[in-house]
Amino acid sequence: MARSALTRDGVLDTAAALVKEHGPDALTMRRLAAELGTAVTSIYWHVGNRESLLDALVERTVADLGTLRPRGGDPAERIVSVAALLRRALRDRPHLVAMVHERGLTERMFLPAQRALIHEAHAAGLRGARAAALVRAVQFQVVGHVLVERNRERSPTQSPAEPDLWGADTAPDTAAGTDADPELAAALAAPIDTEAVFTAGVRALVAGLLA
Repeated sequence: MARSALTRDGVLDTAAALVKEHGPDALTMRRLAAELGTAVTSIYWHVGNRESLLDALVERTVADLGTLRPRGGDPAERIVSVAALLRRALRDRPHLVAMVHERGLTERMFLPAQRALIHEAHAAGLRGARAAALVRAVQFQVVGHVLVERNRERSPTQSPAEPDLWGADTAPDTAAGTDADPELAAALAAPIDTEAVFTAGVRALVAGLLA
């Protein structure tokens, strides 16, 4: 890419892609210059040194999470949509989110989502402590779920695996003295649809908080 074609946004786009794929340690000015097909001095001219570049990426990540827009026909569905959008944003940017946290901007990053949740809580008739409880509960549900998902993805191969633990021979009884529940065992042995689990959990949580 010729220097004349370089823009600050273009440099940040490429830098963000490197961090998202390989982590912040992979982001060197030389590697970024190679990706852009330009000289290191050109990058300095657009974004400054590496620390300035990281600061700009953090600010952009915070700004990106401010663009979440609720969807749905009622407050409950819109709250669930905010939770789903926040989960997706956190999952798509793990390294960038970690950089935000390291720079002490986590609360600022979550503020737009909190404001969206407050708006929907008010629309549902919640005020004061009840509205605050909804905001906190949904935020913790999202963050906790993302942490569990990432932990499962990074954990070593388990032996025995879930299909082995929930095979036909080890299917749990539905209650003491009753026959085994093969449908339950089959469901627990199947691959986990983490998005479906997340959606079901958030919907149940929101329904309870709005009741």
